[in-house]
Order: sequence, then structure tokens, then C-alpha cells
Amino acid sequence: MPSAIDNREHTLYILSEFHPEAVKHAQSLFNCVLHTDPRILRWREEATAVLVKDYPIHEADLDAAPQLQAIGKQGVGVDQIDTAACAQRGIKVYNTPGVNASAVAEMVMALTLNVARDISGLWYRQLALGESIRKETCNGLLLTGRTIGIIGMGHIGRQVARMFQGAFDTRTIAYDPFVPEGAWADFDHERVQDLDDLLSKADVVSVHVPLTPQTISMIGHSQMQKMKRTGILVNASRGGIVDEADLQRALDEKLIWGCGFDCHVQEPPTLAKYGDLWSHEHYVGTPHVAAATDETQIATTNAAIDLVYQHMVEASRRAHIEAKLTA
Repeated sequence: MPSAIDNREHTLYILSEFHPEAVKHAQSLFNCVLHTDPRILRWREEATAVLVKDYPIHEADLDAAPQLQAIGKQGVGVDQIDTAACAQRGIKVYNTPGVNASAVAEMVMALTLNVARDISGLWYRQLALGESIRKETCNGLLLTGRTIGIIGMGHIGRQVARMFQGAFDTRTIAYDPFVPEGAWADFDHERVQDLDDLLSKADVVSVHVPLTPQTISMIGHSQMQKMKRTGILVNASRGGIVDEADLQRALDEKLIWGCGFDCHVQEPPTLAKYGDLWSHEHYVGTPHVAAATDETQIATTNAAIDLVYQHMVEASRRAHIEAKLTA
């Protein structure tokens, strides 16, 4: 545990709102400037370390932050941070891959079940309006024994594959051109080298890649044409990896059974932007809340805080040693 002296040595500018328990943890390690404190406006001029969730940090921010050494990012995605500019300036970015894997995997399963069995779709809307529904008019998809295709072989993709295999005895197909051969060696799966191969074989396609120039519109109309007409597409990663206009077109044309999305290009999503997409019978959307459980919010934030703290302590030790050597 850090000493009382260490606790007062470093200051952390907390630029986003976080769970109160995570804030308490940060305050046990740092002097903290909260996002509600007027001093937060001077983070660029003063901060050596910051903590963010959805706060964007661009190159212009970094140019105005000459003292910045470390950025803690809750969760996996760092697409709102100019990581290339950080690397050029020697600023470390600490995210928390893997910590939220179970929560996101559970959301993927929930979205898939919802789409497959139309839990919150047309039937629910009819019931809410007081209409009666005859069982023989209802239809859904069985998941047991099906094939799930995982795009992105990271922590979350692996957890999704394991969860579906355990719950539904599914077969797993995986695609990831950036992960070395031998990944998931201890887990029963088929790895394919071509995305189209996965799309044509899978009953459920689940997206788990970061948003990069290479993955924008990775799945468009031509890719959805290759999916099964009973296929379900799930994206709990980032909006924009699946082309939204093409997705709506695919649903209009009934190229796939349906889809469950926890992310949109525009966030927070609005009815004005997405009303037509949301009106589809087998579309289920949530506002990027896959990791929105108390346990996950605390764990992911605390992990980022700890990484930044370790960085600052090590930086101080190195500076102290260098000062002694040059004295």
C-alpha cells in the first residue's frame, strides 16, 4: 500500500464523471481535481495525469498540455484519444482491456436472445398497447447448437465465445487478421482467414474489434448479403464498424433476421437520427451500456487509476535518481 506521503505527492485531474467508489479509490492515491471543480478548466496547463471515460483528447489538447505524462482511460476503447500524438510526446495511455469482458459478453448474449426471441420487439409493443397475441402467429430462432462467429479475438470475443458455448453448446468460428497464430489454443474453435467465410457460416455474428481507419464500415451491405437469412448481427464494440445505412438497407431487404447493437455512430443516439432503424421488428438497440454495471464501472476505473498511479510513482523515482546522479 502507498504511504501517506505518497498519497499527497501526485495530482489526478478527473475529466469525466465516475462511480463514487472509484472516485474514493482515486482520492486514496492522489490529490484529485474532479470534473465539477472549476480548476478542471486548467487541466491542460497544470495536469501531469488525467483520468477519462468519454472525454476526447485531441492533438491540440496535448499541444496545450506540456506537463502531461499519463492518461488513464476507463474501459478498452481509446478511439477518442489521439494515441499517435500521445506516443510522439511520450505520454502513456493506460486503458483496461479484459476487465469488462464478462459484462460485455453478458450484454451480447442478452441482445442476441432478445433479437432471436423478439422479447422487446413487435410482441412487446402489441402487448403494451393492450392487444392480444395468438401464440401460433409468433416465431423465433433457436440458438442451441448453432454457430457463433466472433470478429476480433481479444478478451471480450473470447468471453463471448465461452459464454455461448456453455449456454447453447455453440460451435465457434473466429476471425482476426491481427492476432498471431496459436491464439485461443486452449479453446475449441475454428479460425478462418477470410471474413466472408465466417459471415456465410455463422448463425450469430458478434463484432469485437476497435474502431480504426481499417475497421470503419468493415461490415457493409455486401458483407451482410453473405450472411444467412436467419443470421443475427451483434455489435457491442463501436459504432461505425457496421455501416448504419447499409444495415438499415439489409433489414429492409430482409437479408438477415435481425441485429442487436449497443453502439451507434452518434452517441448518445437519438430518435431523430435512428427512428427508422429502431422501427424494424428485429432491431434491438441500447445506448452503449454493456459495461454499465456497478461492479464493472468500479473495477475498470480502479484498474486505470492504479496503472496511472504506478506510472507516476515510477516517474518520480526515476527523477529522484537522476537528480542524485547529477547533483
